[in-house]
Amino acid sequence: MPVIHISAERQVIMEKKLHRSISDRKIAGVCGGLAEYFNIDPTVVRVIWALLSLFAGSGVLAYIIVALIMPEG
Repeated sequence: MPVIHISAERQVIMEKKLHRSISDRKIAGVCGGLAEYFNIDPTVVRVIWALLSLFAGSGVLAYIIVALIMPEG
């Protein structure tokens, strides 16, 4: 968990929250939100998601479910 020091007496702890991306979205922001959460390039998440969709077959359905469940950030 990252900690930002404001002064010697106070600390503000920033929590990572999983949310759909507002700034980095192609369809609903799911892959952009996952990339922000895991601190990786969104293109990597999109390629992995596309490969899983092609080979596993349930990626599109999973994307729709996650887009409906994950809050927009």
